[in-house]
Amino acid sequence: MAGLLAVEDQVVVRLAWWEKAAARHRNVCVPLEAVCRVTVEPDWWRALHGVHERGVCVPGTLCIGTRCHQAGKDFVAMRRARPVVCVELRSCAPFHLLAVSARDGRQAESTARHIARAAPNIDTSTPCRQPLPVPDESE
Repeated sequence: MAGLLAVEDQVVVRLAWWEKAAARHRNVCVPLEAVCRVTVEPDWWRALHGVHERGVCVPGTLCIGTRCHQAGKDFVAMRRARPVVCVELRSCAPFHLLAVSARDGRQAESTARHIARAAPNIDTSTPCRQPLPVPDESE
């Protein structure tokens, strides 16, 4: 099962060999300074935005890979009925969001606290994830 770690100056999504094959992606590494907010989403499906782009997505069961939406791309490694640690990233990062399932709520909260403490410029103004920007409707 995928794991989310803060290693030195990076956030790493460490994937099992079969997850790498399913996602068609290696482990994901993002600088800690790109992290702007870390939250836990108890309902795994709420962390899914946009459309499946690359990897494997079995509706209602599993989603591993990249998803594309109007704000950019997300990297997800999620399973049904498990809480998700959501790491929102600044625009300098290759992804808008990293979303990784945890075994249970305690592990998800612990992982989120660990990453939030390690990130140098975390935004604590709200404990909630920010909504995706809406495309300009004036056109």
